[in-house]
Parts: sequence; C-alpha cells; structure tokens
Amino acid sequence: MRFSVIIPVYNRPEELQNLLESLCLQTFSDFEVVVIEDGSEHPSEAIVRGFYDRINVNYHFQENTGQGFARNKGIELAKGDYFVFFDSDCVIPADYFKILNAVLETKKLDAHGGPDDAGESFSPWQKAMNFSMTSFLTTGGIRGKMKNPAKYQARGYNMGFSREVYQRVGGFIHPNMAEDIELSIRIKKAGFRLELVSEAFVYHHRKNDFLSFIRQSHQFGRNRVFITKFHKDALKLVHLLPVVFLIGLLLLPFALFIYAPLGAAIAVGYFLWTVAVLLSAAGSIQSRFLAVLTSYGQLIAYGTGVLREGHSSLLGLLGGKK
Repeated sequence: MRFSVIIPVYNRPEELQNLLESLCLQTFSDFEVVVIEDGSEHPSEAIVRGFYDRINVNYHFQENTGQGFARNKGIELAKGDYFVFFDSDCVIPADYFKILNAVLETKKLDAHGGPDDAGESFSPWQKAMNFSMTSFLTTGGIRGKMKNPAKYQARGYNMGFSREVYQRVGGFIHPNMAEDIELSIRIKKAGFRLELVSEAFVYHHRKNDFLSFIRQSHQFGRNRVFITKFHKDALKLVHLLPVVFLIGLLLLPFALFIYAPLGAAIAVGYFLWTVAVLLSAAGSIQSRFLAVLTSYGQLIAYGTGVLREGHSSLLGLLGGKK
C-alpha cells in the first residue's frame, strides 16, 4: 500500500465527516485511513462506520494522550509505505494524493509538508484567520510561502514521511508542543530530504473564535521557544519579529510623548503595515478588516508567547546553575 493517512481526532465528529468525505473523492486511491480517537467525550466511531463501504478506513479509540502520541499510535497500526498526517478539521482537494505521489517520485523526497488555505465557501472570519496564519506580512512565509522549499518545517495538519524515516528517527516526542516542527528538524538532521510541496495543500476549516485563536497563537509562540530544548538552532530571527512588533506597539505612546517625530515615524510604520494587510487580504471588505484584527491579534499573542516561554526557560536555566 502506498499511503497511510493518519488522523488524530478529539471531539470533532462533524469536521471528521467532512474530511472523510473529501478523501472519498480522491483521484488516487492507493491509500488507507487510520483514525485515532484520542479520548474524545464526543466520539466519531459512528461517523467512521458510515465510510467502511466507501474507503479503506480503520478506527481506534484510546485514552487521551495528545495529538503527537495519537499520531504515533496511528503509525503503529498503519500498513502503508508512506505516512500522511492531517488534522481532523481539514478538507483535502481531490488531486492531493495524485500530486503528492508524483512529486515524491520525481524529487525523491523522504518527507514533505504542505500549506493550508481557505476555501471559497469559508466564512469571512475563517478567511481572515487563514490570511493571518499564512501571509508573508504576518508569518514571513514560514507556513508555506517560501522561495526555498527545502527550508520548510512541516506542520502536523499536512505533513508526511516514509516508513524508512520512521524506522531511523522515530516518531513524535511530545504530545502537543511543536512536536511536528521538532520532528521535521530531526528528519533533516538525519540526512533525509524534506521539502514543501506547495501544490499539495489542504483547506483548513478552523472553528476558532477570537479568544481561542489568540490562545492558539500565544501557544505557537511558546512552542517555538520550547523546541530549542531539543534543537538550539530552531529559533530564527523571523520568529522574533512578533516580539519586535509587540514592543513597538508598547513603546508607541511613550515615543509620542517623549519625542514626537520618533513616535510619528513608528505610527506611520504601523499604519502602512495595516494598509498593506487590508490590500493583501482576500475576500470581502469584511474579511479584509477582520484580517487586520486577526493579524494584530496573532502577532501580539505570538510575541507574548515567545517572551513567556523564553522567560520560563531562562529561569529554569538559572535555577539549574544554582
């Protein structure tokens, strides 16, 4: 069997049904699906049973361990030569596996990551969240819009690697803190080829409200610092830009009071960035203004996450020296 699709799910039966529906429409059919129910209070077994006569799908329930370890269980149960991981709130375009199979064979890749996008039917809020998570203006292109695909660090909502990779480097080592990025780094350090396959994208049907989106962005900032425990070189300058963005906002009123020309220059910079977001965001006027809200929220939350985890790591380091 060519592919094993591994899907951890936690209290998302409706989203999982949409994902499985999209997998039924694939133009490349040499794959199985392994659903790992990770201790859900609202299980999806009945949903999965409805697909038994449509695709090759298996269901496994376990006590809650976190998404990283749920993926590991999926690998244990999988039979394919190449493992592909999706989040349960994704929808997969019909040619995904046809495209992925061709690219893997042509480029001789051992692992891959793919981007996420918003579908035409998504709400203005979902399109705004997608923009702030993927735009060069907010993330610097690190989530799928980079010139060199070999620099990409795959994310668990859309990534994969061969059985040989797993046998050499193992699986996910943390349940829910940047476990996907850590594994991407480990795969590359082991000498395997992992690249962004930009054509193999998924539609990410996020259900966040504003507060949960802010919490998630804050956690992403913490995660980036957290993985330096395993890979000292995981933190790059681009990951610190949200901290600069946050500090600039905090300093703006003081700059205006202490030295008005400097404050005005900073204010103009934020104004121009805001205009750029409005012009770059897709969709309706409502989506564009919501994109400004989510972009400010994401950068501020990510920046505070970096500072929080960095502060905790520094205190831990100092405590260890005593």
